[in-house]
Amino acid sequence: MAYVDHAFSISYDDDLMETSYAVNNRPPIKETALAIALFVFGALGIVVGIFMAVNQIGGDRAHGLFFSVLGGILFIPGFYYTRIAYYAYKGYKGFSFSNIPQV
Repeated sequence: MAYVDHAFSISYDDDLMETSYAVNNRPPIKETALAIALFVFGALGIVVGIFMAVNQIGGDRAHGLFFSVLGGILFIPGFYYTRIAYYAYKGYKGFSFSNIPQV
């Protein structure tokens, strides 16, 4: 059998001639910024809510509990997607920027 170098052969079924596309390997900046913002505002909401509930600042304890619950709702997805972005940035196995949903 003769060796045939297909890298330099010209044919109509050449894969390089059919499709032209660019591979985008950049991390999603907007999605990561949104995740970090949710994480930070959620943590602040929890801390401020607990402080308001304990010291009864800004009304009664219900206002503090409301801010704590709202902070928890913001904190959970913010922490989750910030963790995925961090592990994907560090290159851990099983984590990729494609796991972060697009905005």
